Amino acid sequence: MKSHNNSSFAVASFLALCTIAGGVFLTNDAAIGRAASVGIHSSKFGTLSDAFVKEALVLNPSSASQAGYHSYKVAHGKTIFLDAVLDDLSEAAMKKQRDFYAAWQKRFEKETPVASLNDEDRADYQLIEDQINQQLLEFDEIQNYRHNPTVVVELIGTAIFQPLTENYAAKDVRLGHVIERIKQIPRLINSVKEYQNNADPIFIKTAIEENAGNVDLIKNTVAKEIPDVSPLKKEFDAASAPAIKALEDYSKWLADDLGKRPCNRGWRLGKDLYDRKFKLVMEADITPAALLADAESSLQSVRAEMLELCLPLHKKWYPDHDDHSNLKGAARENLVISEVLSKISDNHPKRDQLQQAVEADLESIKKFIRDKKIVSLAQRENLKVIPTPLFQRGIYSVAGFHSAPPLNPKAEAEYWVTPIDASVSEAKAESKLREYNNYTLKWLTIHEALPGHYVQFEHLNNVQPERRRLLRSMYANGPYVEGWAEYIAQVMMDEGYMKDDPSFRIIMRKIRLRLLANTILDIKMQSQDMTDAQAMELMTKETFQTEAEAEGKLRRAKLSSAQLATYYTGLREWQSFRKKYQDKLGKNFNLLKFHDLVLDEGSLPVPIVEKLVMGRLAPSGGKP
Repeated sequence: MKSHNNSSFAVASFLALCTIAGGVFLTNDAAIGRAASVGIHSSKFGTLSDAFVKEALVLNPSSASQAGYHSYKVAHGKTIFLDAVLDDLSEAAMKKQRDFYAAWQKRFEKETPVASLNDEDRADYQLIEDQINQQLLEFDEIQNYRHNPTVVVELIGTAIFQPLTENYAAKDVRLGHVIERIKQIPRLINSVKEYQNNADPIFIKTAIEENAGNVDLIKNTVAKEIPDVSPLKKEFDAASAPAIKALEDYSKWLADDLGKRPCNRGWRLGKDLYDRKFKLVMEADITPAALLADAESSLQSVRAEMLELCLPLHKKWYPDHDDHSNLKGAARENLVISEVLSKISDNHPKRDQLQQAVEADLESIKKFIRDKKIVSLAQRENLKVIPTPLFQRGIYSVAGFHSAPPLNPKAEAEYWVTPIDASVSEAKAESKLREYNNYTLKWLTIHEALPGHYVQFEHLNNVQPERRRLLRSMYANGPYVEGWAEYIAQVMMDEGYMKDDPSFRIIMRKIRLRLLANTILDIKMQSQDMTDAQAMELMTKETFQTEAEAEGKLRRAKLSSAQLATYYTGLREWQSFRKKYQDKLGKNFNLLKFHDLVLDEGSLPVPIVEKLVMGRLAPSGGKP
């Protein structure tokens, strides 16, 4: 999955293909007639949208660090260094943020009505409008910050970790900023303890586990960056002791106080809130019910495809099993496919070599992309494979991607690979390794790095003007982001990657089953009454996931909402868009040019990208 500005990964709702925030894309004639007016309002919108995003980042300094927005000036020319500020999550600050979004919503409606904007600015307006509405839904009704302590735990970890990974200033300056944030940890924790309540046990358990990662981050990662001879050493020691105590006391409070209070609010959003959030996140003209029906139908057809792919290998590997022709329907599918997957899964790395296995695949994948002209690769060569930070391992139990900041695109981009903890039993480690065998790891690297998220965000980090790049990065559309990674993995296979190894094609079908199961889990668990047992049955029996993978996904389905469904929503959109575009161009279609074109728009909802790109084509299907 993608990790990008996780604390406020803003996504929106696109209600109709040709409508953006209530305004219709202008025809050419209409656009010509209103060009002057549109130019004036679009110029003003550009100024306002830049101010809105940066003012929002000032209210969320940890997100500002991730964006590469490091400082701003206040009255009398004083400069505030945001990397030295830890977010304020007090009750008063939460009200201030809520009022901020409500005020900006009115301001945009009044000063830059959407009908007065050009198409690119309308697209940006949509991202802002849906970001605001999603934030207001959170502050007014969902209020996750009150009920889910992983919010503050992950915020602290991100705030401390980010300045260590980006060379925006000299190392001692950045370490000074980290120390300043560490000093503020007790203040932050005390403020959230005043109002946190009704926390589900899964939130508490995960927060305690991740909070141990924050303690480790300070005690080990940060401490190792500061030599004993450094002038910062004394300051760090003075700041870290009370911060570590506050973190440890918070975990104890979670276990012994909050965790023992009666809880009448579980992890499920419920149908009403889920449907409303889904609409804002997906930005697609589809309901949860329709997407669920599609996913459940597709699951059966993909299983049938898998059976046909598995039968030749099953006959080769299990000659005495007679293809289990004595069984019928799902029972035969399950047994044949499971036995073939079992053999494929034998080919996996050792438990301490997951990251090395991932790194070994990068160059061959990169060469295939270039040879087959799939998409243009970045010139920056700034990708680094690192272990997933401890404070993020509750939600990123396998892998993730963290892009370079949009305001500092030359900085490090990170492909996170989660190591198997030494405390994990051999049986559970083997279960995870069999799920992430050598074939699945190739898909994982395609998805997270090349030509998936890394390539996607490197293109986004070239978008001009800079204010548009920042906006489309911070408020990136989830289905665009996750759908691209799934779509492009299919493209790689279609173009011949690993074409001589049927095991890879079988694993790719298994990944598709997992994608569909993610959608079913998200909708049924968050908005219906799917039980843990039913979820595990879906994952382990119907979609052939190992016990370890299923347990991790079950937790994730409870910790997040309207995110696991973005993968399939986006895949559907990308495939539909590609077909329309290719049909329009016919023999003039060029795969690399198409991919570059759509990625160069940045992370807008796919239907909006489609409208923008298709609108530039000549009526006869000429070049855009």
